[in-house]
Amino acid sequence: MFVLKIVGWESVNGMTKRVINVDDMRVRARHVLPRVIYDFVEGGAEDEVTLRANQTSLASIGFRPRMGVHVAEPSLETRVLGTDVSIPVLLAPVGGLSLVHSDGQAGAARAAAEFGTRAIVGTLAGASLEDVMLKGGGVPHWFQLYNLGGRVGAEILIDRARLAGYSALVVNVDTPVVGHKERDIRNGGVQAGGMPMNHIDLKSVFRFAPVAVTHPRWLYRFARTGFALGQPNYADLSERRSALSPEDAVAKWMAEPVCWGDFSWIREHWTGPLVVKGILSDDDARRAVDVGADAVIVSNHGGRQLDGTPATIDALPEIVAAVGGQVDVILDGGIRRGSDVARAIALGAQAVLIGRPYVYGLAVSGQTGVSAVLEILRDELRRTLQLLGCESVDALDRSWIDPRVPPGSRV
Repeated sequence: MFVLKIVGWESVNGMTKRVINVDDMRVRARHVLPRVIYDFVEGGAEDEVTLRANQTSLASIGFRPRMGVHVAEPSLETRVLGTDVSIPVLLAPVGGLSLVHSDGQAGAARAAAEFGTRAIVGTLAGASLEDVMLKGGGVPHWFQLYNLGGRVGAEILIDRARLAGYSALVVNVDTPVVGHKERDIRNGGVQAGGMPMNHIDLKSVFRFAPVAVTHPRWLYRFARTGFALGQPNYADLSERRSALSPEDAVAKWMAEPVCWGDFSWIREHWTGPLVVKGILSDDDARRAVDVGADAVIVSNHGGRQLDGTPATIDALPEIVAAVGGQVDVILDGGIRRGSDVARAIALGAQAVLIGRPYVYGLAVSGQTGVSAVLEILRDELRRTLQLLGCESVDALDRSWIDPRVPPGSRV
């Protein structure tokens, strides 16, 4: 156990004052971050129907505990894509982490490594993919690929990820265009159809200055980085291995988004474990297996792409059945409690991703805050298994779920 001292609260041996769950951390993050950045983290596409459904559908799934069973210390360890992890929770790729806290992606990766799990490092996280591996805790994290700079840029990114020591490549198939995130547009962070927050420049900083000065903790941390802006991974993405402008890199990406036919050349550059992210149907799950995926991530991009897609927990059983145990299935979206992790595992996921929860912790206290969120989820998951009477996460299956509310029945 560790002792945290974060402005306004402290945690001793896992017991906290005022911050006892992920939502408490969210409230803290809302006060720390300028609104434009908080809304970028928190918001979804259009009416945010899918964003809300990810959580409400999870919450509607009941448990079927075994009474009169004493489980003193349930095992939370499992194996994901051939890697042993201390808890079936990995950190999802998130863009713009350098704007959330000076620790950024490297700090989040270190927290995951020290906790015995892994981070998926995003192309647009705001940090060099090589730098994150050097400072990310000494374990091989996973790299998430966008076709930034088109096919040429993607091939260069894959080669860089291999040379940097990443152990798995995660390919998004759900971003042929950028989702319409109306909070960001209203806040002036982007133009309609643009890439929010990832292309912030000094002009944007001055425009947001009145908001920023009312959030001195964030401003101080951002100033300590020298107001680090932009995306280092834009470097070397052209045929001449020179930097592309954000506009050119994104234009080439939108002109050449990842399609199923691209996995043949992706495999020419990447021979390690391959993960396909953004699967929501049985047909696409089988297609991912056919193109050589070693795992699939059931994801609607956190409700940030097409609004109106199913909650990921509702899509999960169909996808688990479709792949038939050939590959690992990972759930992304809506996880806010350790009990949510248990629900997902019971319905066939091998592990889950968290995005917004760890970003809340990052905003509040950098790497330490990410560790605190992981500790909260671990303690909640342990307690859930004890109350269920279940000895390990690997023992969870559908028999632990209340059959009166069938998964997949909620829209």
